[in-house]
Amino acid sequence: MHILFLTDNFPPEVNAPASRTFEHCREWVRAGHRVTVVTGAPNFPKGKVFDGYRNALWQTEEMAGIRVIRVWTYITANEGFIKRILDYQSFMVGAIMASPFIRGVDVVVGTSPQLFTTCAAYAVSRLKRIPYVFELRDLWPESIRAVGAIGNSRVLDLLEALELFLYRKAARIVSVTRSFKRNLVGRGIDGDKIAVVTNGVDVSRFKPQPRDAALEAGLGLQDSFVAGYIGTHGLAHSLETLLNAAQRLQDDPVGRDIRLLFLGDGANKQKLVAQAEAMGLSNVVFVDSVPKEQVVRYWSLLDVSIIHLKKTELFTTVIPSKLFECMGMGIPVLHGVAGESAEIVEQEGCGQVFVPEDVDALCRGLLALKSDASLRERYRQNGLAAAGRYDRKELALRMLDEIEACR
Repeated sequence: MHILFLTDNFPPEVNAPASRTFEHCREWVRAGHRVTVVTGAPNFPKGKVFDGYRNALWQTEEMAGIRVIRVWTYITANEGFIKRILDYQSFMVGAIMASPFIRGVDVVVGTSPQLFTTCAAYAVSRLKRIPYVFELRDLWPESIRAVGAIGNSRVLDLLEALELFLYRKAARIVSVTRSFKRNLVGRGIDGDKIAVVTNGVDVSRFKPQPRDAALEAGLGLQDSFVAGYIGTHGLAHSLETLLNAAQRLQDDPVGRDIRLLFLGDGANKQKLVAQAEAMGLSNVVFVDSVPKEQVVRYWSLLDVSIIHLKKTELFTTVIPSKLFECMGMGIPVLHGVAGESAEIVEQEGCGQVFVPEDVDALCRGLLALKSDASLRERYRQNGLAAAGRYDRKELALRMLDEIEACR
């Protein structure tokens, strides 16, 4: 089978969508299938093309047996709604225009959250008369409403109409959460064509590591209890909560040696850096995004990982993929996300849940974990045991079954 996968994020970008897509496609190739990925020049999240690449009409490479075709897109940083829409739309056009030159395709997959990639997948499916699969990683545009990125309700209503159209036309929908499936069924989408394949972890890469002493010294984290946030610094993540917690801990006799490490980039990054400086925080360290192969070095520094999203009903339906990476690394979690993902944390016993945007609760959790090494070790062992249940290889093969079923 020849699978054509359309995605606007792909390695060497290091965000969750890029990792999931690459790891799934790699396993499909290992299972004996041909996979072609159409994407853009790597530039997320800063809007600058990575070294060794160019924003050209057409360029190709091979990664782990996957044929990768990169098309021209309008490139912008991960900020500013109108510019990002232009970015998404340009990829949609480029992907559709590239498709006639990709021969012998049996099925096309388009991945969300933004809908223009799945629009391209639907258009390609009509042009080639093949089925298309909608991979649902976020409820978009509902998430735009949740963070207030656009105030024009008419525009959002039109996008929701497009969203429902694309769900109905998909031969299969592969959702990353059960909550998303319930949402779609409640809106009239046939539940029989919706499968759930959660995010997971590449256990061959995310596994326990000794603390990287050189990196620890370089960041000035020796003799510190390190709590870290690793991921996108966006509007949805409400990371101001972590800065407010850092301010309180800085003045706490018990919490003075707690350091908060922020690794990543995003629309709110510079604002957060400026806010930390204005607050006089000496217990916060910011690091820009690093290459994918370097991320585990930073994970190795953490005594605790903080996962956090804005307090809103929508985010009770999401499962941040970094949760599974924490399990694989054996890092206890302080989980500031309500809903389905909190249930996983409690079920697997890999950390503690706190109410999103509750600074007091976050501080209590950090101080409790700092003072109780045996509790941290229990969470660590539970996380390692749970990681095998979210092995990306097995999940990739489960999604492959769904793709094959729609032919």
